Amino acid sequence: MRRILFTLLAVLAACASPGSLEKGGKGGLVSVKVDETALSDAYAPRRLALLVGVSQFQDSQWRNLRYSSKDAEDLAAALRDPGRGHFDRVRVLSRPEETTRASILAALRQLRQEATRPDDVVVVYFSAHGTLARDGKGELKRYLVTTDAAFRDIPQTALSMDALKSEFDQLPSRRRLMVLATCHSGSGKSLLPRELEAELAGIKSGFYARPIEESSRASMVFAACDWGETAREDEGLRNDIYTHFLINGLNGAADRNVDGAVTATEAHDYARRHTYAFTEGRQRPSAEILEVGADPVVLSGRIDRMGRPELFSYNPRLDGFTLKVDGETRTELPGGAAVTPGRRTVELTKGDNVLIREVVDITAGERLPLERLLSQAFPRRSLSVMGGMFSFVDARSRDELLPAAPELAVVLRLEERPLPDLSLVFDVSGSRGRRSLNLVPGGSVPFTYTSLSLGAAVPYTWRWERLSLYAGPRVAALLLQRSFQTEAFTGAQQYFTFSPGVVGGVVWRLNDRLELAAQTQLMLTYVVVDGQGQAVGFSGGWAGVGYRF
Repeated sequence: MRRILFTLLAVLAACASPGSLEKGGKGGLVSVKVDETALSDAYAPRRLALLVGVSQFQDSQWRNLRYSSKDAEDLAAALRDPGRGHFDRVRVLSRPEETTRASILAALRQLRQEATRPDDVVVVYFSAHGTLARDGKGELKRYLVTTDAAFRDIPQTALSMDALKSEFDQLPSRRRLMVLATCHSGSGKSLLPRELEAELAGIKSGFYARPIEESSRASMVFAACDWGETAREDEGLRNDIYTHFLINGLNGAADRNVDGAVTATEAHDYARRHTYAFTEGRQRPSAEILEVGADPVVLSGRIDRMGRPELFSYNPRLDGFTLKVDGETRTELPGGAAVTPGRRTVELTKGDNVLIREVVDITAGERLPLERLLSQAFPRRSLSVMGGMFSFVDARSRDELLPAAPELAVVLRLEERPLPDLSLVFDVSGSRGRRSLNLVPGGSVPFTYTSLSLGAAVPYTWRWERLSLYAGPRVAALLLQRSFQTEAFTGAQQYFTFSPGVVGGVVWRLNDRLELAAQTQLMLTYVVVDGQGQAVGFSGGWAGVGYRF
């Protein structure tokens, strides 16, 4: 910011000089020569880091940590080093007065005011105890133990991970990384209240289901261990184990594609593999990355040449799968591997099962998300033939307009359109038959009817292997015709309306092509009966078989 102000002041000073007034006159334009290097430096993306190491605690229930402060200082040295991280500003909080809940939140808010550009690189790191506690609503939440955290009042005094993540998500930068060298397992760098520890021990799975981080766009959250595992310090390494290998990777060892720079994902994958080996599989660092693309967070070095192509995935759908290239095992996902440019046979396997086997042409510098191969391997369009019922919601409409009736439907679903988690759903349904109206007690009026409906929806889609669920807004056009042949009235009536509503569906994929599908919708429409208009609801439900193409 100071460099930008300096440049602007120089321009203003030149414009206000006596020479400029004499030559250009009042309000004249002045040609000013600005040093291009200085201007480029002033607008260059900044590299900022906030590193927090909490080693001492006011409440004696929390045992002091030996290396948390050292973790932060060692990482700071690597990031400040002109030959490695070359960060512009690195702030370390390690003294007791700097690591209170209020001080950490204030530092994060100050960082938000400094990292104001979308292309700024921002790193936030925490080495501390983690713990679990139930909040005021009785929900189990994760907390970072700050210096002033009280063991018997964790929700009110410790820093909740939700609050921490909220502050992190508000950083304007799109190139941001948060590293959590902490855990919530009850051992290692963690401590739990006795009653909660007993509760967790009684769960057969050993722990609650792993939470899903709500990572914001282009942000990354790295954790020193997986959910329910223990993050450890090591006396021989004199560091948190994951942090030790993360720093080692910044020396250049993690540069898997050999382009001269170590990116965040490269550093994490290096630290993850070495931490797993060092702890003999007891500690598995994890990552939550919403969007990688061309990994924008360079932690060390500079990209000075075209790197080798990379295959990678951090999508939870592919966790535990093995990546093979040309028949050779390269890595277990999540993670990535650099390969030789050219035509390669890529496989994703789990045990003896092969999820995909694709031949791809990959060029130098290319980063290929394996989810792309997954989406190409399985068709994302389906056409379903379904049967079911439709009915007006209220009893009066069923008595006076149309009772519940069977119908046939054809549904076209386009997955990942217009966005990856959305689908386009188009349906046409129709019915024809005979029914009776109950207009007077004990009497009925027979009639024939024809109905036709055209619908379109843009639902959000959730996927778990073979199962997909979708739900979202829908609009539909409804045409209803009725014909009467009675002594009192002979003739036809016709209604046509556009209706808003919602749709929901479930899909079970039998194989690569066939699927079972069910869909239901609830709509609101407006009809005129005997000269009187009324808003009525109608719903429908179908089930059938679909073909993916």
